[in-house]
Amino acid sequence: MSPRCLGEGLFIYQSLDAIDGKQARRTNSSSPLGELFDHGCDSFSTVVVGLGTCLAVHLGTDPDLMFFCCFIGIFMFYCAHWQTYVSGSLRFGKIDVTEVQICIMLIFFLSAIGGATFWEYQDHPCLYILAFGCVASKITNKLVVAHMTKSKMKLQDTAFIGPGLLFLNQYFNSFINEYFVLWAAMVFSLCDLLVYCTAVCIQIASHLHIEVFRIPYQASEQVQNHHD
Repeated sequence: MSPRCLGEGLFIYQSLDAIDGKQARRTNSSSPLGELFDHGCDSFSTVVVGLGTCLAVHLGTDPDLMFFCCFIGIFMFYCAHWQTYVSGSLRFGKIDVTEVQICIMLIFFLSAIGGATFWEYQDHPCLYILAFGCVASKITNKLVVAHMTKSKMKLQDTAFIGPGLLFLNQYFNSFINEYFVLWAAMVFSLCDLLVYCTAVCIQIASHLHIEVFRIPYQASEQVQNHHD
Protein backbone atom coordinates (compact mmCIF):
# COMPACT_ATOMS: atom_id res chain seq x y z
CA MET A 1 0.00 0.00 0.00
CA SER A 2 1.45 3.36 -1.03
CA PRO A 3 1.61 6.52 1.12
CA ARG A 4 -0.80 8.17 -1.31
CA CYS A 5 -3.46 5.52 -0.64
CA LEU A 6 -2.90 5.92 3.10
CA GLY A 7 -3.28 9.69 2.80
CA GLU A 8 -6.51 9.36 0.82
CA GLY A 9 -7.81 6.74 3.27
CA LEU A 10 -7.04 8.99 6.22
CA PHE A 11 -8.83 11.91 4.53
CA ILE A 12 -11.95 9.78 3.99
CA TYR A 13 -11.81 8.46 7.56
CA GLN A 14 -11.37 11.93 9.07
CA SER A 15 -14.22 13.34 6.95
CA LEU A 16 -16.61 10.56 7.96
CA ASP A 17 -15.52 10.90 11.58
CA ALA A 18 -16.45 14.59 11.48
CA ILE A 19 -19.79 13.98 9.73
CA ASP A 20 -21.21 11.08 11.77
CA GLY A 21 -22.19 13.21 14.78
CA LYS A 22 -24.09 15.74 12.68
CA GLN A 23 -25.80 12.94 10.76
CA ALA A 24 -26.87 11.27 14.02
CA ARG A 25 -28.34 14.50 15.37
CA ARG A 26 -30.03 15.24 12.03
CA THR A 27 -31.75 11.85 12.02
CA ASN A 28 -32.41 11.94 15.77
CA SER A 29 -30.46 8.70 16.22
CA SER A 30 -27.63 9.81 18.52
CA SER A 31 -27.00 7.49 21.49
CA PRO A 32 -24.26 6.39 23.91
CA LEU A 33 -23.65 3.43 21.60
CA GLY A 34 -22.81 5.83 18.78
CA GLU A 35 -20.41 7.67 21.06
CA LEU A 36 -18.71 4.38 21.94
CA PHE A 37 -18.41 3.45 18.26
CA ASP A 38 -16.91 6.86 17.49
CA HIS A 39 -14.27 6.84 20.22
CA GLY A 40 -13.70 3.11 19.90
CA CYS A 41 -12.75 3.43 16.23
CA ASP A 42 -10.61 6.46 17.06
CA SER A 43 -8.73 4.54 19.75
CA PHE A 44 -7.60 1.85 17.31
CA SER A 45 -7.02 4.22 14.39
CA THR A 46 -4.66 6.23 16.62
CA VAL A 47 -2.38 3.18 16.73
CA VAL A 48 -2.62 2.44 12.99
CA VAL A 49 -2.20 6.05 11.86
CA GLY A 50 0.77 6.59 14.18
CA LEU A 51 2.43 3.42 12.93
CA GLY A 52 1.77 4.30 9.29
CA THR A 53 3.25 7.77 9.78
CA CYS A 54 6.44 6.32 11.22
CA LEU A 55 6.76 3.87 8.34
CA ALA A 56 6.13 6.56 5.75
CA VAL A 57 9.24 8.45 6.93
CA HIS A 58 11.35 5.25 7.28
CA LEU A 59 11.37 5.41 11.06
CA GLY A 60 11.19 1.62 11.22
CA THR A 61 14.98 1.52 11.02
CA ASP A 62 15.08 3.07 14.52
CA PRO A 63 12.75 0.89 16.67
CA ASP A 64 13.24 2.92 19.87
CA LEU A 65 12.32 6.25 18.27
CA MET A 66 9.47 4.60 16.39
CA PHE A 67 8.01 3.15 19.58
CA PHE A 68 8.38 6.50 21.37
CA CYS A 69 6.54 8.41 18.62
CA CYS A 70 3.66 5.92 18.53
CA PHE A 71 3.49 5.84 22.33
CA ILE A 72 3.13 9.63 22.48
CA GLY A 73 0.04 9.50 20.25
CA ILE A 74 -1.56 6.70 22.27
CA PHE A 75 -0.73 8.41 25.58
CA MET A 76 -2.20 11.78 24.51
CA PHE A 77 -5.38 10.10 23.26
CA TYR A 78 -5.83 8.29 26.57
CA CYS A 79 -5.16 11.49 28.57
CA ALA A 80 -7.85 13.33 26.58
CA HIS A 81 -10.43 10.71 27.53
CA TRP A 82 -9.20 10.56 31.11
CA GLN A 83 -9.84 14.31 31.29
CA THR A 84 -13.33 13.67 29.93
CA TYR A 85 -13.89 10.97 32.55
CA VAL A 86 -12.83 13.33 35.36
CA SER A 87 -14.33 16.62 34.17
CA GLY A 88 -17.40 15.28 32.35
CA SER A 89 -16.70 17.06 29.04
CA LEU A 90 -14.36 16.51 26.09
CA ARG A 91 -12.27 19.62 25.49
CA PHE A 92 -10.43 20.64 22.33
CA GLY A 93 -7.57 23.08 21.90
CA LYS A 94 -6.88 25.50 19.04
CA ILE A 95 -4.42 22.95 17.63
CA ASP A 96 -5.91 19.52 18.13
CA VAL A 97 -6.83 16.27 16.39
CA THR A 98 -7.97 17.77 13.07
CA GLU A 99 -4.79 19.80 12.63
CA VAL A 100 -2.64 16.77 13.48
CA GLN A 101 -4.55 14.64 10.97
CA ILE A 102 -3.95 17.24 8.25
CA CYS A 103 -0.21 17.23 9.01
CA ILE A 104 -0.16 13.42 8.81
CA MET A 105 -1.93 13.54 5.43
CA LEU A 106 0.74 15.94 4.20
CA ILE A 107 3.44 13.52 5.38
CA PHE A 108 1.81 10.68 3.43
CA PHE A 109 1.49 12.73 0.25
CA LEU A 110 5.03 14.11 0.52
CA SER A 111 6.33 10.56 0.93
CA ALA A 112 4.36 9.53 -2.16
CA ILE A 113 5.66 12.45 -4.24
CA GLY A 114 9.25 11.99 -3.03
CA GLY A 115 9.22 8.31 -3.97
CA ALA A 116 9.92 6.98 -0.47
CA THR A 117 9.93 3.19 -0.25
CA PHE A 118 7.09 2.75 2.17
CA TRP A 119 7.60 -0.83 3.32
CA GLU A 120 11.28 -0.64 4.29
CA TYR A 121 10.83 -1.38 7.97
CA GLN A 122 11.59 -3.93 10.62
CA ASP A 123 8.60 -6.06 11.60
CA HIS A 124 9.50 -6.55 15.29
CA PRO A 125 8.78 -2.95 16.42
CA CYS A 126 5.57 -2.94 14.34
CA LEU A 127 4.31 -6.07 16.11
CA TYR A 128 5.19 -4.62 19.51
CA ILE A 129 3.31 -1.40 18.75
CA LEU A 130 0.26 -3.24 17.39
CA ALA A 131 0.16 -5.56 20.41
CA PHE A 132 0.45 -2.78 22.98
CA GLY A 133 -1.77 -0.54 20.83
CA CYS A 134 -4.61 -3.07 21.06
CA VAL A 135 -4.18 -3.10 24.85
CA ALA A 136 -4.26 0.72 24.97
CA SER A 137 -7.31 0.75 22.69
CA LYS A 138 -9.27 -1.59 24.97
CA ILE A 139 -8.33 0.34 28.11
CA THR A 140 -9.36 3.60 26.44
CA ASN A 141 -12.69 2.07 25.41
CA LYS A 142 -13.24 0.95 29.01
CA LEU A 143 -12.54 4.52 30.09
CA VAL A 144 -15.18 5.80 27.64
CA VAL A 145 -17.70 3.26 28.96
CA ALA A 146 -16.85 4.21 32.55
CA HIS A 147 -17.47 7.86 31.67
CA MET A 148 -20.83 7.13 30.07
CA THR A 149 -22.04 4.82 32.84
CA LYS A 150 -20.47 6.81 35.71
CA SER A 151 -18.82 3.65 36.99
CA LYS A 152 -15.35 2.81 38.31
CA MET A 153 -12.58 1.13 36.34
CA LYS A 154 -11.10 -2.16 37.56
CA LEU A 155 -7.34 -2.62 37.62
CA GLN A 156 -7.41 -6.26 36.53
CA ASP A 157 -8.05 -6.92 32.85
CA THR A 158 -7.44 -9.72 30.36
CA ALA A 159 -5.83 -7.14 28.04
CA PHE A 160 -2.64 -7.41 30.10
CA ILE A 161 -2.21 -11.13 29.36
CA GLY A 162 -0.51 -10.41 26.03
CA PRO A 163 2.12 -8.03 27.47
CA GLY A 164 2.47 -10.42 30.42
CA LEU A 165 3.48 -13.23 28.06
CA LEU A 166 6.19 -11.04 26.55
CA PHE A 167 7.43 -10.03 30.00
CA LEU A 168 7.61 -13.61 31.29
CA ASN A 169 9.31 -14.81 28.13
CA GLN A 170 11.99 -12.13 28.52
CA TYR A 171 12.35 -12.43 32.31
CA PHE A 172 12.78 -16.21 32.39
CA ASN A 173 14.73 -16.32 29.11
CA SER A 174 12.33 -18.93 27.73
CA PHE A 175 13.35 -21.34 24.99
CA ILE A 176 10.30 -20.24 22.95
CA ASN A 177 11.21 -17.99 20.04
CA GLU A 178 10.43 -14.37 20.92
CA TYR A 179 9.02 -13.79 17.45
CA PHE A 180 6.31 -16.44 17.96
CA VAL A 181 5.46 -15.11 21.42
CA LEU A 182 5.17 -11.64 19.95
CA TRP A 183 2.74 -12.81 17.28
CA ALA A 184 0.72 -14.72 19.88
CA ALA A 185 0.55 -11.63 22.12
CA MET A 186 -0.59 -9.43 19.24
CA VAL A 187 -3.28 -11.85 18.03
CA PHE A 188 -4.57 -12.40 21.58
CA SER A 189 -4.68 -8.65 22.31
CA LEU A 190 -6.54 -7.97 19.05
CA CYS A 191 -9.08 -10.76 19.66
CA ASP A 192 -9.57 -9.60 23.26
CA LEU A 193 -10.27 -6.07 22.00
CA LEU A 194 -12.80 -7.29 19.41
CA VAL A 195 -14.60 -9.55 21.92
CA TYR A 196 -14.86 -6.73 24.47
CA CYS A 197 -16.12 -4.15 21.96
CA THR A 198 -18.68 -6.58 20.55
CA ALA A 199 -19.98 -7.51 24.01
CA VAL A 200 -20.29 -3.89 25.13
CA CYS A 201 -22.07 -2.83 21.94
CA ILE A 202 -24.56 -5.69 22.26
CA GLN A 203 -25.26 -4.82 25.91
CA ILE A 204 -25.78 -1.10 25.18
CA ALA A 205 -27.96 -1.83 22.14
CA SER A 206 -30.07 -4.27 24.16
CA HIS A 207 -30.45 -1.84 27.08
CA LEU A 208 -31.44 1.12 24.88
CA HIS A 209 -33.56 -1.02 22.51
CA ILE A 210 -31.72 0.21 19.41
CA GLU A 211 -30.43 -1.61 16.33
CA VAL A 212 -26.78 -1.29 15.40
CA PHE A 213 -25.98 0.30 12.00
CA ARG A 214 -29.63 1.05 11.29
CA ILE A 215 -31.51 4.37 11.40
CA PRO A 216 -35.03 3.93 12.83
CA TYR A 217 -37.88 4.35 10.34
CA GLN A 218 -39.55 7.02 12.47
CA ALA A 219 -36.37 9.09 12.53
CA SER A 220 -36.11 8.94 8.74
CA GLU A 221 -39.76 9.95 8.44
CA GLN A 222 -39.22 12.95 10.73
CA VAL A 223 -36.29 14.14 8.57
CA GLN A 224 -38.39 13.78 5.43
CA ASN A 225 -41.27 15.78 7.00
CA HIS A 226 -38.80 18.42 8.12
CA HIS A 227 -37.54 18.91 4.54
CA ASP A 228 -41.11 19.02 3.19
